[in-house]
Amino acid sequence: MTLDLAKIRADFPGLAGGWHYLDSGATAQKPQSVIDATVNAMGRDYATVHRGVYARSANMTLAYEEARRKVAAFIGGQEGEIVFTRGATEAINLVAQSWGGANLRAGDRILISTLEHHSNIVPWQLLRDRVGVEIDVCPLTADGRIDLDAAARILTPAHKLVALAHVSNVLGSVLDVERAVALAHGVGAKILIDGCQAVPRLPVDVAALGVDFYAFSAHKLYGPTGIGALWARAEILDSMPPWQGGGSMIDRVTFEKTTWAPAPTRFEAGTPAIIEAIGFAAAVDYVQSIGLSAIHAHEAGLVKTLRGALSAMNDVTVFGPEDSAGIVSFAIDGVHPHDLGTILDEGNVAIRAGHHCAQPLMDHLGVPATARASFGLYSDESDIAALIAGIERTKRIFG
Repeated sequence: MTLDLAKIRADFPGLAGGWHYLDSGATAQKPQSVIDATVNAMGRDYATVHRGVYARSANMTLAYEEARRKVAAFIGGQEGEIVFTRGATEAINLVAQSWGGANLRAGDRILISTLEHHSNIVPWQLLRDRVGVEIDVCPLTADGRIDLDAAARILTPAHKLVALAHVSNVLGSVLDVERAVALAHGVGAKILIDGCQAVPRLPVDVAALGVDFYAFSAHKLYGPTGIGALWARAEILDSMPPWQGGGSMIDRVTFEKTTWAPAPTRFEAGTPAIIEAIGFAAAVDYVQSIGLSAIHAHEAGLVKTLRGALSAMNDVTVFGPEDSAGIVSFAIDGVHPHDLGTILDEGNVAIRAGHHCAQPLMDHLGVPATARASFGLYSDESDIAALIAGIERTKRIFG
């Protein structure tokens, strides 16, 4: 299926004026349908949820819980398995603090990988410092994939959790999740997948994949900031203690004792992100109206074109595998990525430049930073042409 890019780009007011936006891996632009849904939820339809006995509150509660059902179904889960969080970062921290705190002890081991985002490193270090777990790091293959052959050699029955990125936010490399699940479960470990870069561009079915936890955010999926989701198997969620206390997450409170609401409500203390949840659901509707298979094919074509153009330059190093998913990171000899990003901005081209919250990966690559172009469903060949022209201009400036 070929995307109608003229129609799609018209849906995104943030792209007006000929802006070449190549930073969707950081945060995606928002279609008008998502903007309208959040505006209506904040204005015409606004009321609190779960508490009011008046009609508008009841209607907003229905819309909020319908959002949960849509987000769950989007990744092949059930509504009772989705916890709304402030983002994927909070989702991973929730697992570390609640499940990890209840189930892991000194001497237990966690396996992560060299390419992980800081959000899938630091929470486990905090848990290590608190309870004494050990962290092992799985190396990468030569082309920048998580080396599952190495993981098979590393994993032991002492490993209780494997936490890996579905798609690298720097290299775009795609994890063989089914094999990773088999390896983890083979030693009795649970497996958490960071799906932030996967859900905007790949079909995901958590039930079919067999994962135990799956974390992702709305803002990379063309939805609002400030909200994400943790999917977890119902029996695991049911066994987890709350990690924040307050309103909504309780069953009964006395000064002597408090009992908890069932999952997922147990993990959503306080007034939730009502407006953002409704925008999250609108983003799911938008992406599904286009189709993830079509989005993936479209971005794969753009990746192939850009990698080919960059690889033809003998002073450019392109990182990651040839079939990277929607993301291309590179470095130009003698040009710092920040300088490149600044000069590109003068030509209306927006890329990411820096360590991308993956400093251990930068150390592995032997660079302080990379330039990163990341595509969205609205990206087209004109964006690549503008980027290449800007790179050529930058190289001329730096002589």
